[in-house]
Amino acid sequence: MNKILTTPDPRLRMKSKKVSEITPEIKKIIQSMIALSLDWEKSHPHELSAAMAAPQIGENVRIIILRNDLDNKNDTNFTVLINPEIVKAEGVLETDYEGCLSVPRVYGLIKRHSKIRVKALLDTGEEVRFKISGGFARTIQHEIDHLNGILFIDHIKNQTDAFFELDNKGNLQPLDYETEIKNNRELWGEDE
Repeated sequence: MNKILTTPDPRLRMKSKKVSEITPEIKKIIQSMIALSLDWEKSHPHELSAAMAAPQIGENVRIIILRNDLDNKNDTNFTVLINPEIVKAEGVLETDYEGCLSVPRVYGLIKRHSKIRVKALLDTGEEVRFKISGGFARTIQHEIDHLNGILFIDHIKNQTDAFFELDNKGNLQPLDYETEIKNNRELWGEDE
């Protein structure tokens, strides 16, 4: 079974290839993504594994999984989107917290469109088009970034007051960005 890649693994920075056919290998990748996502969640009691992109497990293909209920850890069902594309970004830019399985400990305040129109294939091969808003829109934008080699921290690198970490009670606390950079240059991709 694969494992979840974390920064600074260079595979997280690669642009993913389109899936041309839903083969047994593709279905196996999807199963691994779901299993690893739920396994990660077991060791993170204050966090929900909302979604994952295939590059996060070292698979350079355009697949994301999205939790069906972003507020309920007991609902372990995911929707699979293959070759997802944002057809149109709409609404206002909203700022909210984001974290990532591939960027341990760190959360950030990120601006994203409040509504998006998406085109993708389901794991059955059926093409779908839908409009989505709120937390689901934010999550899909985050995951499509992964497919393009972009991490959420790239959106806020120079905003020193936009980084946070969870305390042992599950509350977000400001993170001293300058100290974090000094101690974790590889994570942030910073030169000495």
